[in-house]
Amino acid sequence: MTQASVSSRPRFLLGLEPRTLDLADPTRTVLEYLRLDERRRGTKEGCAEGDCGACTVALGECGADGVVRYRAVNACIQFAATLDGKQLVTVEDLAEGERLHPVQQALVDAHGSQCGFCTPGFVMSMYVGHEADKAAGATPDRQAINDRLAGNLCRCTGYRPIVDAALAAASEPAPAQADRLRAAAAAALPALARADTLAIEADGRRYFAPATLDQAADLLAQWPGATLLAGGTDVGLWVTKLHKRLDTVIYLGDVVELKGIVERPGHWWIGAGATYNEALAAFAGLHPDLAELVRRIGSLQIRNAGTLGGNIGNASPIGDSMPALIALGAQLHLRRGAAGRVMPIEDYFLGYRRTALQPGELIVGVEIPKLAANQRFATYKVSKRFDQDISAVCPAYRLTLDDQGVITEARIAHGGMAAIPARAPRTEAALTGRPWTAETVAAAMAALADDYAPIDDMRASAGYRLKVARNLLRRFHLATTAPQTRVHVLAKEVAA
Repeated sequence: MTQASVSSRPRFLLGLEPRTLDLADPTRTVLEYLRLDERRRGTKEGCAEGDCGACTVALGECGADGVVRYRAVNACIQFAATLDGKQLVTVEDLAEGERLHPVQQALVDAHGSQCGFCTPGFVMSMYVGHEADKAAGATPDRQAINDRLAGNLCRCTGYRPIVDAALAAASEPAPAQADRLRAAAAAALPALARADTLAIEADGRRYFAPATLDQAADLLAQWPGATLLAGGTDVGLWVTKLHKRLDTVIYLGDVVELKGIVERPGHWWIGAGATYNEALAAFAGLHPDLAELVRRIGSLQIRNAGTLGGNIGNASPIGDSMPALIALGAQLHLRRGAAGRVMPIEDYFLGYRRTALQPGELIVGVEIPKLAANQRFATYKVSKRFDQDISAVCPAYRLTLDDQGVITEARIAHGGMAAIPARAPRTEAALTGRPWTAETVAAAMAALADDYAPIDDMRASAGYRLKVARNLLRRFHLATTAPQTRVHVLAKEVAA
């Protein structure tokens, strides 16, 4: 290795207590560590894929401003090695003797638990929200609570008493135990921050967690076939569901240079390591549709861990952010060793799960152009469930109009319609140079069949996908030209 020094044992806080791990398996999950080593049985395994929320825990991190912030994550797909430099809080940490945390007491009072299997996960999601609300001086409404708990599933009570409990707890102050947890993290975590690389080698496997982009680039040059790990929302399933053995893992979650989110005069810069929730304000600044799209990407726990760079890197044909980035003309910034290059994101996807990344190359960030005053944009997601579901069809559109309402440029991309997120060149040609009218849209709707040959699968039939794609193009036209009331009616018809 080229780094001057390395660490070999992750150090973190478990509640109020320091921990140092000896990991025989670098891809062991936080859930396994908690249940088998610490005998903390409150954290449950329900799905082992980050869907049900029964394993929810809180991760505390100390920012550059010295403030400790918590996020709810799924312990079942989070590798224990990634705890390095953080505080892990579980349901066992919340009570002070016999005195329950307000969210726990509210669940008791509202009869929000029956079998109890899912209850600790709900408690932890509610705890993180309670902490954030108190720090911000905010009071959540029912919709905010629903969004917060969308990643926690209950098979017994229904959700009304749980949501009622969260609303009731919102008016309660943070207890002394919560203050102690936060104070312990603020005191201990700065000393645990690393400037070197965490390197674990066991059983013929290697795990590296570089602290800088230079270190990451050097490691990837040395191990060009390594698995790059960011939020683990995809890679974690390779271990828990596919039982893959990952021989070399390079974790990018501690690389500060990959987390930057910056607004510049003509574009937004989003680092590849920024999580979806961290980037939400940037997406909202680009267009409200983008913020809504991101809000429907997985659960809060997934958006707290999953990164934009990881979503691009896995090259899924149904990655929800890809069509929007293609339509907006986003540019990828890549690095290999000391050399960097820039490419249009549409050129990145070569085939199903195949990309233009060279061996030893990584994604540094995404440059997303802002919309001009004469441009129109929209993106939609159609799925069987509103929350936590994979798209059947996910289109995005960006049109540039001249003063007479004639389309001078059209950029249209779809996810779920091909083996890769792809543009619709024939549809774009049917629009370009023509007025943005219903007649032009009708011709473009017909051209979609020449751009895509979708497949039948469990999410939708090919015929359904094509029909929805056509109808959503019509919806986009109405949304940008018709009264808003008419758009709402059409939206209901399309959804039906």
